[in-house]
Amino acid sequence: KEPAATIVEMLKDVTSYEGEDAVFECRLSQETAQDAQWFLGDVPLQSNEMNEIRAQGTRHTLILRKVTLEDCGTISFKVGQHTSAA
Repeated sequence: KEPAATIVEMLKDVTSYEGEDAVFECRLSQETAQDAQWFLGDVPLQSNEMNEIRAQGTRHTLILRKVTLEDCGTISFKVGQHTSAA
């Protein structure tokens, strides 16, 4: 049984201005088939025209496009039992 992935590089706080893109990145201990999920506050984020979610190997990236004041808040990344927030 594959050991659970852990977060080895935590999210960093990002400051951006309205209309800019905000990029959040974290790295896992291994590539994993486990469900990884991004949240803004309590709301799960999906990849769409406003949010780009990428996973390349162990690196997971969230890009919030053209942020507005409504995007202000805590971004968190969860995989298994592990969470990182910024």
